[in-house]
Amino acid sequence: MADRDFDIVLFGATGFTGGLTAQYLARHAPASTRWALAGRNEAKLARVRDDLAAVNPALGELSLLVADVTDAAALADIAARTRVLITTVGPYLAHGEPLVQACADAGTDYVDLTGEAEFVDLMYSRHHDRAVQTGARIVHSCGFDSIPHDLGALYAVQQLGTDAPISLRGVVRASGQPSGGTFHTVIASIPRTAQAREAARRRREKEGKPAGRRSRAVAGKPHRDAELGYWLVPLPTIDPAVVAHSGAALASYGPDFSYSHYAGIKTLRYLVGGVAGIGALGLAAQVGPLRRMMLEKMPQGDGPDEQRRARSWFTVDFIGESAGRRVHTRVSGGDPGYGETAKMLAESALCLAFDDNPPTAGQVTTAAAMGTNLTARLVAAGIRFETVS
Repeated sequence: MADRDFDIVLFGATGFTGGLTAQYLARHAPASTRWALAGRNEAKLARVRDDLAAVNPALGELSLLVADVTDAAALADIAARTRVLITTVGPYLAHGEPLVQACADAGTDYVDLTGEAEFVDLMYSRHHDRAVQTGARIVHSCGFDSIPHDLGALYAVQQLGTDAPISLRGVVRASGQPSGGTFHTVIASIPRTAQAREAARRRREKEGKPAGRRSRAVAGKPHRDAELGYWLVPLPTIDPAVVAHSGAALASYGPDFSYSHYAGIKTLRYLVGGVAGIGALGLAAQVGPLRRMMLEKMPQGDGPDEQRRARSWFTVDFIGESAGRRVHTRVSGGDPGYGETAKMLAESALCLAFDDNPPTAGQVTTAAAMGTNLTARLVAAGIRFETVS
């Protein structure tokens, strides 16, 4: 790894979130970091580099690597030249696999922003074994999906400090505009429910269960949480599956770990309206012309301005119970869809490149691959992990 040309290569820096990730690296990566920008359009990459040079003049000579995600030979060359590859090029189901395969073959660590459960399960089935052989760490969902939930669950489990069964629920509240890429991912996934279930089934067959232990995501029901004071609505995101995979990988989650994942809503009126809105969105996504119209209204690569992002925030509260003990912890931060997501993604890559992480390989979660090292980095970067009670 030390003989490779780069510590980090960022693929997709010409997009909105990719550009924010590049800006974060420009401001916060150690001066000795050897990194490069990659994408299919050299002129656009050069413009991104010019913007970065305005932040840090030393980046005026940043390397530009030109490659398309359909060019397997070019991707193999890039993967072989770097220690860690970041990609923000989505939807990942359409564009992500060639980069995963290139990294798995080259023994290169990989991070992305995907919230696409079908993609993650397919990549496990197809490339986990190869990554184990080469030593590559394939780490999906390194943004708001799913770092606050995955590392937040790890933090809560550590506060419980027990070998008994653990029941944990996470409650998400957020203010901010979802990215165009996230919206496209959600809309594209709705008609693919059957395919996603089949991908999950194949992964379960291949992965098996941890010996002598159990870890699972439990689908909850809408109800009022007296402790937090919110109405809770189950969230069908990738996050609970990620947390459950961490629970299966790490013995510290105890002999029987369960996790439920919710959105927290203050009033019943907003709860009813939100459920109705989600139902309408799901129905519209099934109709081709309506789906195309919705996607055109929120194009990929666009996002809110800096003032809008500065007003955005998120919290994830965790209530854990084990052996008669109860703990309330919280992860919180700023703009979840863009600013904090770029921060989490960049810090994940820096953590893989430079920190003394647990020995692991294959497709792994952030908790299993980096754990408290990444938590410490995020705390230093301004994301809060705290014990409420």
